[in-house]
Amino acid sequence: MARKIFLGARIFDGERFHDEKALIIADGRVETIVARNDLPDGEVVTLAGGVLSAGFIDAQVNGGAGRMLNDEPSTASMDIIAGGHRPYGTMSLLPTLITDTSEASAAAIEAAKEAVKANRGVAGLHLEGPHLAPARKGAHLAELMRPVEDRDVKAFIAAREAIGTLLVTMAAEQVTVAQVRELAEAGVTISIGHSDCSSEAAEERFDAGARGVTHLFNAMSQLGHRTPGLVGAAIDHPSTWCGIIADGHHVDPKALRTALRAKRGEGKLFFVTDAMSLVGSEKDSFTLNGRTVRRERGGFCSKLVLSDGTLAGSDVDMISTIRYGVTYLDLTLAEALRMATLYPARFLRLADRGHLSPGTRADLVHLTDALAVTATWLSGEAA
Repeated sequence: MARKIFLGARIFDGERFHDEKALIIADGRVETIVARNDLPDGEVVTLAGGVLSAGFIDAQVNGGAGRMLNDEPSTASMDIIAGGHRPYGTMSLLPTLITDTSEASAAAIEAAKEAVKANRGVAGLHLEGPHLAPARKGAHLAELMRPVEDRDVKAFIAAREAIGTLLVTMAAEQVTVAQVRELAEAGVTISIGHSDCSSEAAEERFDAGARGVTHLFNAMSQLGHRTPGLVGAAIDHPSTWCGIIADGHHVDPKALRTALRAKRGEGKLFFVTDAMSLVGSEKDSFTLNGRTVRRERGGFCSKLVLSDGTLAGSDVDMISTIRYGVTYLDLTLAEALRMATLYPARFLRLADRGHLSPGTRADLVHLTDALAVTATWLSGEAA
C-alpha cells in the first residue's frame, strides 16, 4: 500500500484546523490525521508551514487556459479547462456550458461522460441554459432560451445516470414544479437562476427539490421589502444553497456580507468563479457566441465585459475568491475554506471530496500563510 505522510502545515479537514498533526494518505485516499509522534511508515512530504486543505471545488467554470467549453464541448476541452484551474487550487470542477443549441448540449453531455471517467478533475457537468428567462439573460443569447419539455426531462435524467453529477440552471418561469420534482427525484441537481420570478414561484420549486440558486444577486429578481424576489427566497429558504461570485465586480461586498449574515437553515453560500477562458491565459479578449468579450484590468481582479458593458462571466480564480472572502467579507479563514470545499461538495452531493476524512479523495492544496497556492495533489499524486 503506497502511503504518504504530510507534515509541516496546519491541516484543515473541512470543519476545523489541526495543529502539530500529520495527514496520512494511502492509495489516493485519506487514511487518517494523527499526532506527529505517532507516524506510520511511508513517504514523508514536508511542507514549509501554511495550510494543507482539501482541494477546492468549483460548480461553475465556463472556461480556462484559453478554452471556452461552448467553443468546443469536448472531453479535450474539459481536460484543458480543469488543468487551467488546477494551479489555483481547484481540484474538482463542473465544466459549464452556457445557453447554446441542443446539439452543443448533447455534445457536452457525451464529453462529460468520458471526462469524469478520466478522473483528472472533472466531477460532472453544469448546463446553464437554455431554459433561462430572456428578461434576465445577462450575457446569454435570449433567442436560444426556451421552456423545459418532456424530452429535456428524459435527456437530463439519462445524462445524470451516465455522468453521475449533473447540475442544471433553470429559470422558474421555464420549468414547472412537476418537472422540478421529477428531475430532483432522479438525482439531477436543479439550480434556479437567470430568472425574474416571484419569491413564491421560487419557493414552490425549492420545496419540489431545486437545491440551489446560481450566482446569487446576478441575473435575477432582487430583494424588495414587499416583493422579495428570487434573492429573498434564496436567502430565506432553509435548504437552498447559493453560489456567489466574489470578485469585487459582480456583487458589492456589503450585499454579500448581508446575505452571509442572513442566510437561514442548512443551505449555505459557497464560492463559484463563473470563470471564462482568460483565467490562466495572457490574452485580453475572446469570442462568446460571436461577440467579443474584453478584459478590463483594475480592482480586486480584472472584469470581463461585452461591448455594451454587460458582465460576461468572471476573470477570477478560486484561491482569489478565498482571499476576497477573508479580506472583504469578514470571513474567518476556516469559513472561507469551507465555502470552497465542504459547502460545494455538500451542494453537489460529492461525498468523497471537499473534506479530509477517512476514505475521501486525497485531492489536496497547500497554501502559504498569505493564501498563495504552492502545490496541489490529485488523488495523492502531485498535480
